[in-house]
Amino acid sequence: MAAPTLGPTARILRLLDLLQSRPTWSGTELAERLGVTTRSVRRDVERLRELGYPVRAEHGAGGGYQLGTGRRLPPLLLDDDEAVAVAVCLRLAAGGTVVGLGEAAVRTLAKLDQVLPARLRSQVEAIHRSTVTLDGPTPSVDGTTLLTIARAIRGNERITFSYNAPRGPSERRVEPYRLVATGRRWYLLAFDLDRDDWRTFRLDRMEEVESRGWRFRPREAPDAAEYVRRAISQAPYDHVARVRIAAPKDAVERVVPASVGTVAADGPRHAILEAGGSDLRWMALHLGALPWDIEVLDPPELLDVMRGMAARLTRAASAAAGPEG
Repeated sequence: MAAPTLGPTARILRLLDLLQSRPTWSGTELAERLGVTTRSVRRDVERLRELGYPVRAEHGAGGGYQLGTGRRLPPLLLDDDEAVAVAVCLRLAAGGTVVGLGEAAVRTLAKLDQVLPARLRSQVEAIHRSTVTLDGPTPSVDGTTLLTIARAIRGNERITFSYNAPRGPSERRVEPYRLVATGRRWYLLAFDLDRDDWRTFRLDRMEEVESRGWRFRPREAPDAAEYVRRAISQAPYDHVARVRIAAPKDAVERVVPASVGTVAADGPRHAILEAGGSDLRWMALHLGALPWDIEVLDPPELLDVMRGMAARLTRAASAAAGPEG
C-alpha cells in the first residue's frame, strides 16, 4: 500500500518521527514509508541537519540513517504520551521536588503548556492532582498559578489577583516582571499599579490569578534576585542588623540562606551580613551561633542585647564550674 502524499513540512516531521522510533533506517525503507524517492530522502535529511538534528549516514551492509547526539538541542518531536510525561515531570520539578530545576522547569512548562492540546492538558492536570509529594511544612504553589504568571511575564501582560497578606486580603493589579525561587518558596517581583512602586508577592498567598490580555510596555526594573532577597530578609522586620564577619563572602553564603540575609564582600577575608528580625534577643542568639568572629555595625541596641546576654552566659558558666578550690 502506497504511503499518502505529504507536504514538505509534514514529510520532514514524519521523517524525524521515524528516525526517533528506532536506531537505524535504510534509505529505501524511509522512501517507502514517506512515499518519495531515495533522492528526496537525502534532501530531507539535509533539511533536518540544517535544523540542528545530527543525522548520520553510514554506507554498506548494515548501514543506513541514524539520529545521533548533537552539540545543541534541536526542537523535539513528542507523541501524546511523551508530552504528558514531560509535562508531569516539569510540574514536579517546578514544585521544588528536583533541587535547582524549579525556575527552568517553569519556563519550559510555560512553553510546552502553550502548545499542549486541551485533551493532553487535562491528562496532565489529572495526574498532577492524584500525585502526593512528601514535603516539609513549606507552603505549596498551585501549578496553574505558576503557568499563568510565567505566560504573563513572557507576553508582557498585566495580571490581577487576590493577595492574602498578614495584614489582611487585598485585590492587586500588577505588571509581572520576574519569578524568583528561594529555597522551595516562590516570589513574584512586579510593579504594583495601585501603589505605583515595585513589590514582591509570595505565590502561595496569591489566589484567583488572571491575565486578561492587557499588554504593558516593560519599564526599567531593579535586579530581581537582589530585590527579592532584600525584601524577604529585611522589609518585614522591625530591626535590620549589619554585621562584619571574619570570613569570605562565599563561605558565609554557604551557611546563611538567601532568605535570611544578604551578604556582600568586604575585602577577600571579610563579609558584611545584613539581616532583619523582630526580636533583638533572637537575632543576637543566631548571630552568636555563627562559626566566625563578628563585629556588630548596626544597630547599637543589638550590641546592648549581646552584652547582657554575654554577661548572663558568663555567670551561668561560672556557676556550672563550681567554686575553685
